Amino acid sequence: MKAELISIGDELLIGQTINTNAAWLGMELSLRGISVSRCTVISDDKQAIIATIDRAMNEADLIIVTGGLGPTKDDITKVVLCEYFNSKLVMNSSVLERITRYFEDRGRQMLDVNIQQAALPENCTVLENIVGTASGMWFEKDGSVLISMPGVPFEMKSIMKEQVFDRLKERFHVKSIYHETILLQGIGESFLADRMKDWENRIREEGLSLAYLPSVGSLKLRITSSRGEVDQSVIENYFQELEKQLPQYVYGRGEESLSEVVGKLLLQNGKTVGTVESCTGGTLASAFVSVSGSSDYYQGSFLTYSNELKQKLVQVSSTNLKKNGAVSREVVEEMAINGRKNLSVDFCISTSGIAGPNGGTDEKPVGTVWIAIASSKGVYSHRFLFGNNRERNILMTVLSALNLLRCQLLGITDKN
Repeated sequence: MKAELISIGDELLIGQTINTNAAWLGMELSLRGISVSRCTVISDDKQAIIATIDRAMNEADLIIVTGGLGPTKDDITKVVLCEYFNSKLVMNSSVLERITRYFEDRGRQMLDVNIQQAALPENCTVLENIVGTASGMWFEKDGSVLISMPGVPFEMKSIMKEQVFDRLKERFHVKSIYHETILLQGIGESFLADRMKDWENRIREEGLSLAYLPSVGSLKLRITSSRGEVDQSVIENYFQELEKQLPQYVYGRGEESLSEVVGKLLLQNGKTVGTVESCTGGTLASAFVSVSGSSDYYQGSFLTYSNELKQKLVQVSSTNLKKNGAVSREVVEEMAINGRKNLSVDFCISTSGIAGPNGGTDEKPVGTVWIAIASSKGVYSHRFLFGNNRERNILMTVLSALNLLRCQLLGITDKN
């Protein structure tokens, strides 16, 4: 079967908002055996909406429309769909009750425009929105299904997961595709592909597909079976093989974050951690505290962006700074050792580098970063050379620091 995605919003056309809805829907639908043949972005304009939907209804079995369901006057999707499907708006009492409760629970005044969100096309199947006020709508015409969804990503995803995917499976009798994802840090896709080419060839020879999904500082590998869960154990065996060969890079599965993985290891081992940051400017601390319950193992941080604060807060010697510079093994190790003492933690991670785009030299180009980890066993440090982009360099430093700590907690020493 064929599906088409239509995203409505002037903010998408001018680049003010990135269309993440289409990306998420495309991925989720493909995993359920539904092929997306076209993605279209249009303005909040009646004629554009009608023309696009009319063409899509003639070409696709499933059309999913996102956007234009808010309470303001420029949100015209509901009214246009009501006209297109030759219906009328009627007040839905259960939806009105839910919206009323939504505002009461938050101590906010409900305006008439909010009440009007409970007025929905008479001939649609209402898809309840439990996290917002704009309901989804399911229409059927001439064998095709059109689903209208709010444009707010977390609201759209909630409705799709709770109410739409099961309906689609029943309506179109599609067979779900089974897939699993494994997560790596510190290795590029080309290097991995070359190193594991025999492993990859065996996967493809077995009728499975392998996708490389790189992002800044990390890499996802997804193995997919068109035969469904029958291949679950086969895929698991391939992932275990990869973990055995590359434990220094493989850190998790599915949607786990590296911060979550490291946090679990710290809890399991009864250890605490703190940070002393220079080039990352608190981003490493933020990565730790982004995980619920991190106060059980994360103690705090010293933000020592200047040399003066490196000396004052973590007692880095002025002689060391003058001789070796802030971006050096000697300084970053002293930051970690003294930070561990001052924070009274089992592990202390320190970072110092040249994030860029300015400040590099021939000896220490932009992207040069030192990371050190001090523990009861001593101090370990590693030099990285990233790129020229400041934001990427900071993120890659954070991920590399987390992975180095993961390796220490697991006793992994091979960094090759």
